[in-house]
Amino acid sequence: MLPSEGRVILVSGANRGIGLAAAKCLAARGYQLSLGARQPDRIPQLENGPTPMTHHWDAENHDTSTAWVDATMARFGRIDGLVLNAGVELGGSLESGTEEEIDLMFAVNFKGPLWLVRAALPHLRVSGQGRVINVASLGGKRVRNHKILGYSASKFASMALTHAIRQAGWDDGVRATSICPGLVDTRMTEQTATPAGEFKLEPETIAETIAYALSLPNSAVVAEILVNSRYESMF
Repeated sequence: MLPSEGRVILVSGANRGIGLAAAKCLAARGYQLSLGARQPDRIPQLENGPTPMTHHWDAENHDTSTAWVDATMARFGRIDGLVLNAGVELGGSLESGTEEEIDLMFAVNFKGPLWLVRAALPHLRVSGQGRVINVASLGGKRVRNHKILGYSASKFASMALTHAIRQAGWDDGVRATSICPGLVDTRMTEQTATPAGEFKLEPETIAETIAYALSLPNSAVVAEILVNSRYESMF
């Protein structure tokens, strides 16, 4: 397994939910972190591990990807991994989804991560053990609810991004993994009730999965990790 000390990881959407849980988990393991969010001042302080840097990043603004990567290089001098976590779910129903909903989901769930990867990829190649962990969704594996077609389509595109990263960076030690959770207990799903006896996944569970994927050596490649509970009527 790869050591965590000294490795520099960017985490998008680090102000809450899975992103914040991942930041806490990785910091406790000794990673150097660069945390991105639209409002970086709202990223809570981490209790354990090295003090992270925070930076503005907006998935809808192409230039913020380059700015964040450049600032991280100026601070740490290297980039060893990305955790692509920022995302939005607005439905995008087959019959009534609006163009605005679908455009925004593709901008945040696919295009924003694409620009961030493009900015960071040269540095990941230099690392020789670059990692991209893409928090996708079981909705990117199959469509079980036509009311979230737009969301699922954006996550199918996200899955394609992971495969393209792995192909493009393979010879330079870059590896990419999609983590595909079902229903996670975050703000995105707070209005979704669960029947008696069912449960939502905890963000901390996904954070531990992210840490595992980051630790794998170049010779152990996991393309996708599906994390599900029994209750998946939405995803």
